[in-house]
Amino acid sequence: MTDPTRPAAPAGGPPVVEMTDISISFPGVRALDAVSFRMFPGEVHSLMGENGAGKSTLIKALTGVYQVDSGVIRLGGEEVLFHTTAQAQAAGISTVYQEVNLLPNLTVAENIMLGREPRRLGAIDTRRMKARAAEVLDGLGLAVDPGSLLGSHSLAIQQLVAVARAINIDARVLILDEPTSSLDADEVAELFRIIRSLKDGGVAILFVSHFLDQVYEIADRLTVLRNGRLVGEYLTPDLLRIDLVHKMIGKEIATLEDLEQQVKEDADAGNATVFLRARGLGRKGAVAPMDLTIHEGEVVGFAGLLGSGRTEIARLLGGVDRADTGELAVRGETGRLRTPRQALSERIAYSSENRRSEGIVDELTVRDNIVLALQADRGWFRPIPHRRQQELAESYIQALSIRPADPDALVRNLSGGNQQKVLLARWLAVAPRLLILDEPTRGIDIGAKAEIQKLVVGLAENGMSVVYISAELEEVLRLSHRIVVMRDRQKVADLANDDLTVEGLLALIAEGDRSELQNTDRGDNA
Repeated sequence: MTDPTRPAAPAGGPPVVEMTDISISFPGVRALDAVSFRMFPGEVHSLMGENGAGKSTLIKALTGVYQVDSGVIRLGGEEVLFHTTAQAQAAGISTVYQEVNLLPNLTVAENIMLGREPRRLGAIDTRRMKARAAEVLDGLGLAVDPGSLLGSHSLAIQQLVAVARAINIDARVLILDEPTSSLDADEVAELFRIIRSLKDGGVAILFVSHFLDQVYEIADRLTVLRNGRLVGEYLTPDLLRIDLVHKMIGKEIATLEDLEQQVKEDADAGNATVFLRARGLGRKGAVAPMDLTIHEGEVVGFAGLLGSGRTEIARLLGGVDRADTGELAVRGETGRLRTPRQALSERIAYSSENRRSEGIVDELTVRDNIVLALQADRGWFRPIPHRRQQELAESYIQALSIRPADPDALVRNLSGGNQQKVLLARWLAVAPRLLILDEPTRGIDIGAKAEIQKLVVGLAENGMSVVYISAELEEVLRLSHRIVVMRDRQKVADLANDDLTVEGLLALIAEGDRSELQNTDRGDNA
C-alpha cells in the first residue's frame, strides 16, 4: 500500500539521498523524532516548517555537523556516516548558507578554490586557479571577473559566488539555506536561472526558504516538519498554499487577517501626540535630507527596494550613524543622536536587519543576550543582580514563546525565529518609547512571523511608537498606520494607510505613479 504522506518517486531513478527514521536529542529537547526524508536527482526539494521544527537539525545531520542518535542515512543507495562537513563535501554534498561565509578580502577565484587551490612545485598556481574559477562561473552564466575582490561585489553576486564554490566540488546534492533573504526580485530570478540549470544537470537541490511564492515557483517536491516530526512529503502542485500553512503550524491561522482589521481600528481612534519629529535629517552618500513625524502609539512602515534608503534613515533615527544635516526633536527637545547609547537614553531602540553581526551574541546564553542592552544602559559598573536577570529572561521567554524555554541555552543553538525573539526581548527590556525594527521577520517562518506582528500591534496599542521596515509590502500594509515610501535613497511619499494597495505601492516605488494608490484590490495574503 502506498504511503499517503509520500508521493510516487519520479521516473529518473532511486533517491540520491535517503534518510530513514532519523532521531536526534539535545539536553531537554528531542529535535528530531524518527524523521524520514529523501531527495531525487534533478529535483528541487523544499524543506518546510516553523522555526524550531527541525529543518536545520536535519540538514546538519545530513552534512556531518550532528551525529544521529538513531536512523540510517544513504547516499546513492550506500549507507554513510559523516563525522565532519569535509567528509560530506568529499561525498558531493555542498551547502550555501543564508549569511555569506566567504572572505571579502580575497578574490572571487580564491574564494571559489579556497582549500582546493591547484599547486605547482608546492606553490599555488594562480593562473590555473583563475582558469578553473572562470570555468565554473561560465558554466553558471555569471559574467564575473575571477580576479576581482569579492568584497567589491554586491551581496547578490557574493551569494552566487558561494553557489559557484559549492558546485566546484562536483556536487551531487546542493543545499541552499535561505539563499534569497537579501536579494531583490531580479537577483532572485538570476539565482533561479542557475538553480534550473543545475537541476537540468542532474543535481539534487534542497531549497530552504520562508518565502512561499518562491517555494511554489521553484520546488518540485515539499517535505513538511512540525515539532521535530515528519508531517508528510508532497508534490508541490498537489498542495494548496493554505493547506501547507496549516500543516506547518498545526492550526488555523487567522491571526494575520485579524491584525489588519485591528490596525485599521487603531488608526481611526487616532493619537495626535508627537514623539519624534525630524526636519531635513540626512547623511551624505547614505540618504537625502527628509522630514518625518512619528506619533505615540503609531506604527510607521517603510517601503522600498533594497538600497532605497530604508535602513539608512533607520540607523540615523537609532543613533547608529550620525546625521550630517537636519535636526531631530524627541518629545519636543531638539538635538542630534550621535550614538546608540544616546538614543537609548531617549528611549529609542534600534534592532538591526543583520541579527548575526549586529544583533545576537552567539557565544552568550539567552539570558545574557536579553539583559545586554539593559546592562549597557545601566552602566557596566552597576551589574544587574543575577536574580533580576533570571526574572527578566524568564518573563520574556514566556511572553514571546521563546523555545527552548531555557535561559541558560546558548543563543547560537536556537532557530532563526527564536533568535529574533531574543533580540526583540533585549530591546523590550529597556522599555523603549520608539522601537525601530529593520526586517524583524526576514528568514523566519509564518508562525513566528504572526507572533512578532501581533506583538508589534500590541506594543502600539499600549502607546509605543514603532518604525517597521520590511521588504514584504503585504506585511508593511498589514501593520502600519502610515507608510513612508523610499526610492533612490530619498523619501518620495508619506501616506496614511487608508485603502493603500500592494500594486499602488509598487507603482510608486518603481516610477512615482500615484494613480494606482487607491481603489485597487489589496492582494494581501498570509
